[in-house]
Amino acid sequence: MWRRCGKKEGIVKTSSEPALRRYSLNGETMGSRYTAVFYAGGQADLAAIGASLFAAVDRVDRQMSTWNVASDLCRLNAAPENTWIPVPQELAQVLAAGLLVSRESGGAFDMAVGQLVEDWGFGPSQCAPSPLIAARHGKTYCPATEALDVDLDALQVRKRAPLTLDLSGIAKGFGVDQLAHCLDGWSIASYLVGIDGEMRARSTRPDGQAWSVAIEKPTHGMREIGGVMELHDVAIATSGDYRRWVEIDGTRHAHTMHPALHQPVANRLAAVSVLAPSCMLADAWATAFMVLGEADGVALARKRGMDVLFVLRHGAMLEEILLIDGKTV
Repeated sequence: MWRRCGKKEGIVKTSSEPALRRYSLNGETMGSRYTAVFYAGGQADLAAIGASLFAAVDRVDRQMSTWNVASDLCRLNAAPENTWIPVPQELAQVLAAGLLVSRESGGAFDMAVGQLVEDWGFGPSQCAPSPLIAARHGKTYCPATEALDVDLDALQVRKRAPLTLDLSGIAKGFGVDQLAHCLDGWSIASYLVGIDGEMRARSTRPDGQAWSVAIEKPTHGMREIGGVMELHDVAIATSGDYRRWVEIDGTRHAHTMHPALHQPVANRLAAVSVLAPSCMLADAWATAFMVLGEADGVALARKRGMDVLFVLRHGAMLEEILLIDGKTV
């Protein structure tokens, strides 16, 4: 699944099956871009497929964005406590999955970090972090597992305490899953879809080769390939400290929040890549492992028998720990 990449590989093999052609569609979503590479017959209706792909990710963005004040998530955040609020099925599904990962990770993944994200300068207001952090000092923090009820049957949610939800650690992965389901609906059996670095593959390419996904080297200020993951019928998501950060008094703080410490994570992990059946779960678990850190993260991944690549910083050096089915390889 994992192999080192010593140079850029620009050659893409096309299908040996004459009836299938390689297509690529992309667009903007969630402050990033989505892509869909797939093989289909020569009569594929690209306009219709492209429109359905955009509709799939746009629906996720309209429901789960903290940057769109009209989103269902922002409406839920503004709702009063102890009141059941109707929500769309997709949002209810993501909230329920987030609560499950929160419990299984011992609270390392938590959707109730919205105010922390805002206070540290990563939220929609993009305010300078220092005065906001001072203003929050001493305030209590209530995790989503203690303050949120999700009724999947009735599609409604209730807040039992004040909290601001942020789904940036799970919504993008869910968006990738929606791209996959969209292509499934078109009876497309070979594809690779993604939003930024979160990807999901179905089957292999028609030539029998797995889909190759570049894993970014976690270096600040530049983008380069650190390796390649070969995927088929699986999703991958990566969380790291090298893309978004703020600098306060000469110290760089990454965007991933540590719920228990009320501040950005500060450990030796530079990046974590997780393989899972769904990109939503891969996304959430990548965030959870970043919060847990090297020792606890690796221990939990072993216990759960997961496929995870941990990348650790040792000064200017990087160390990799790769687990397949929870075992070091």
